[in-house]
Amino acid sequence: MSLKIPSAPGTGLFKQGYQNYTSEDGAVIRNIDACQAIASTVRTSLGPCGRNKIVINHLQKMILTSDAATILRELDVVHPAAKLLVMASQQQEAEMGDATNMVIILAGEMLKMAEGLIRIGLHPSDIVAGYEKAQDFALKALEELVIDKVTDIRSEEELSKAIKTVVASKQLGNEDLLSKLVAQAVLAVLPKNPINFNVDNIRVVKIMGSALSESRVVKGMVFPNSPAGSVKRATQAKVVVFSCPIDISQTETKGTVLLHNAKEMLDFTKGEETQLEKAIKEIHDSGVRVVVAGSSVGELALHYLNRFGILVIKVLSKFELRRLCRVVGATPLARLGAPMPDEMGKIDVVETEEIGGDRVTVFRQENEVTKTATIVIRGATQNHLDDLERAVDDGVNVVKAITRDARLVPGAGATEMQLISRIVAQGEKTPGLLQHSIKKYGEAFEVIPRTLAESAGLDATEVLAKLYGQHHKKDNWTAGVNIEGDDGSSPGTLDTKEHGILDLYVAKSWAIKLATEAARTVLSVDQIIVARQAGGPKPPAPNPNWDED
Repeated sequence: MSLKIPSAPGTGLFKQGYQNYTSEDGAVIRNIDACQAIASTVRTSLGPCGRNKIVINHLQKMILTSDAATILRELDVVHPAAKLLVMASQQQEAEMGDATNMVIILAGEMLKMAEGLIRIGLHPSDIVAGYEKAQDFALKALEELVIDKVTDIRSEEELSKAIKTVVASKQLGNEDLLSKLVAQAVLAVLPKNPINFNVDNIRVVKIMGSALSESRVVKGMVFPNSPAGSVKRATQAKVVVFSCPIDISQTETKGTVLLHNAKEMLDFTKGEETQLEKAIKEIHDSGVRVVVAGSSVGELALHYLNRFGILVIKVLSKFELRRLCRVVGATPLARLGAPMPDEMGKIDVVETEEIGGDRVTVFRQENEVTKTATIVIRGATQNHLDDLERAVDDGVNVVKAITRDARLVPGAGATEMQLISRIVAQGEKTPGLLQHSIKKYGEAFEVIPRTLAESAGLDATEVLAKLYGQHHKKDNWTAGVNIEGDDGSSPGTLDTKEHGILDLYVAKSWAIKLATEAARTVLSVDQIIVARQAGGPKPPAPNPNWDED
């Protein structure tokens, strides 16, 4: 009798090198663990007291931020289940530009709750069904929690109240100043119909040095370099934008020129010079006084531009070039020569300013509502400036969201506390097995106020107990976590409505949708089959002396 050797399931089924995790090895539990790991990474960065992370990416660039979307973008997550969470947060970033951290933490916590349910014997499909029901209920409950809305989008005060909380969660202590800057910049570019507001029209220029209080809003565009020629200023000028190099034209094909003597050679270069001079004289004669070059500017061309008193500035990024065309109303030209009248743009002031030792060039339109506004941010280190830029970016995205839905819900974990009590109560009423998962879904929201309290260094259990007490009395349901700790009356909690801590309703509802979606997707996976990576053996490590052979 031959002995049958037990082999791994599916051996003859797949190619060599497949890894296969099935539900027998607890694939769901292992996926949950991976998602928990990623949630616990960004969890400490939630909220105003969130810790910063330093991520050094594969190009050795150092990134310092507490913005979950940025952290996860820089970490190359390879685990397939954890990747689902990262994708959900990226979707939130694309949709709302904020509350990315909430998506990851909520999904992580929902999965943690689900793990407990699986261990007591519930089937993942029951949990998924329960979560689906609970999500619908949560979104309905969320609508009932709206306490305020941005009534007038054109008032700086109204805008600030929505921007402030978002900025505070990234830059605590600077939120008043930053939300004011963002509100000013937004109001400078807000079109007649606010729905058409374009986030792209607000630029950020970071200049090292001085303090944040020196930051300001400039109507128009700011370029962090000075003009190439000797002309540094122009007013009420016509502008032409070239996307080609401003230089002696190179021939397309190789040409051979036979020169017989020295005189012919001089004439040859002379011909090129007159040709270039003619082109630049034509530009000057058409009334243009400002030239924007999207590519190189030759020495000789620069000489003639200076001679004719034309301001020339290089803008090497094609995106910036496109924006500048929007501001001045010009068409980018791909050939050197005089522009047609409808290809030229107009600008009121182009001037070079000095900001903290750096020379910048400002393009300003004085009269009308400008097409773009630039926030010039000052700060001590490059990393700090990058982080400030992210905070501003979030603030601008919030304004975009307000144009779609201006409702606000209480922040500081108050909304989540309400959702817990409502969802759990709903779970109690639900018959059958679903009630377990609905109740657990509600409890998952506790992670937000708990994390807020923990990162502020408070005793989380005590704060949560107080919050539960206050939310139980229906009259005080706007109570949230007080990160300052103590205001005398009730340590650890505060009334969010009085303190103006308000979150966007639409960002919260998207976060709940995406987090639930991600959690349900992870739970409904029962097998992961990973193929071996393509490609042969890895090439040998680079030889440090490779260029000496």
